[in-house]
Amino acid sequence: MLKLVTTRQLRGLFAVRRCALAVCAVLLATLIGEGSKLAAQETGASNRLIALPAPRQDGATSVERTLTQRRSVRHLKGESLSLAEISQLVWAAQGVTEPIEDPPSMWRSSEWKWMGGLRTAPSAGALYPLELYLVAAAVDDLEPGLYRYVPLEHALEHVGEGDRRQALAEAALMQSAIVDAPAVFVITAVYERTAVKYGERAERYVHIEVGAAGENIWLQAEALDLGSVFIGAFHDRDVQQVLGLPEDHQPLGIMPIGRKAEDWRERRGI
Repeated sequence: MLKLVTTRQLRGLFAVRRCALAVCAVLLATLIGEGSKLAAQETGASNRLIALPAPRQDGATSVERTLTQRRSVRHLKGESLSLAEISQLVWAAQGVTEPIEDPPSMWRSSEWKWMGGLRTAPSAGALYPLELYLVAAAVDDLEPGLYRYVPLEHALEHVGEGDRRQALAEAALMQSAIVDAPAVFVITAVYERTAVKYGERAERYVHIEVGAAGENIWLQAEALDLGSVFIGAFHDRDVQQVLGLPEDHQPLGIMPIGRKAEDWRERRGI
């Protein structure tokens, strides 16, 4: 037998339902907020931006000379690097050279922040999948820690505490150059940024871009009389865990940077 419900009773039921939904929404927001806090604690993210000195766009060393002298240097001094040297290196890798306000039509603005224009390294479709991280150990005016380069602001975002070179070296088959270097660059890529336009060809294009960015770092290092080597032998997942990288930031190259040891030529091998 059906039970009739009065209008007042219906209003009461809806009020209870609205109240329950509101409580659920508050609880969900709280849980999401706590989850975000935990994620920030795991990565050490502080969102603190450190402005870098303006990069030079001319120098005393020619491109031809840097191409002739560039070598893989695995034996580095532990002497500190200046913030100006770091500024020049990150700019060479991913610096903005022509500001463009509007992102490409394929850009997913809801997922990724547009970084403002054309860069020193070419990118298929100007979609810029690369993210550049700095593991700093001995850099003047910079605390030891993990930093992400922000091209649009030409700044470093502090995203992790402490010297992570030893753990990174262990993830990279104990290559000593990582431990010896005062600074280490880790080049990562978000493949999906390129895949939204190029599909399965994206992987190839991203790898071409990593090579271009790595060569830019190498040549700039040589122009600064610094040494570097491109390391591709590492366990991807271990590198991600050591640096606390987002899941979609795939590590593709590690480049220790420092002043060359006096006997680096005798010890370089082939």
